[in-house]
Amino acid sequence: MNFEPGSTSTIVGSLSVTVLQLVGALLITSRLVRSYGLTKTNGFIVLWLVWDAMIHLMLETPFTILSLQGPILESDSVLAVVWKEYARADSRWGVSDPTVVCLEILTCGICLPLCVVNIYGICLQSPWRHFIQITLCVMELYGGWMTFGPEWITGSKALDTSDPILLWVYLFFFNMLWVVIPILLLWQSWVEMCVAFGQKSKRR
Repeated sequence: MNFEPGSTSTIVGSLSVTVLQLVGALLITSRLVRSYGLTKTNGFIVLWLVWDAMIHLMLETPFTILSLQGPILESDSVLAVVWKEYARADSRWGVSDPTVVCLEILTCGICLPLCVVNIYGICLQSPWRHFIQITLCVMELYGGWMTFGPEWITGSKALDTSDPILLWVYLFFFNMLWVVIPILLLWQSWVEMCVAFGQKSKRR
């Protein structure tokens, strides 16, 4: 089977990896919802966090390790196939770009544990989960900006938007998930904190 970047098998295989991770996240979340009696809102948040953690662990951690050893495009590891494909859309991911690799080190080293801790806090129905949630969301939004901001202001030379899959699936859809959902989670934490502090003020 041909797994060269741009081939149909590579595109389908790469997308299938994320879909399988989502299925795994659904199975884990359904068990947590039943075990801890989570609300529908918290169930959706846990689903996102589990999927987020799986992507950080199974995709981004191997990318970081391989990139510290050399350019992804030169790697023979099967773990590099997905990133060789993504590098068609953003060439920085194929050449061990220092900014990208440094951001991924933070993502795997800090955001991944924060996802797990936040899931734990939600299951315990602990109020401190909102501090963790806010920290995680701010880090992911900042990481997204620092990934694309410098590229935009220098003319987007590494981005290839000529193909609809590269533009709308790889660059837009998968990256916008880590913009829209963190913003929604920040809003949820904001509302919860306003309610909690409002009730505390009324008791004084």
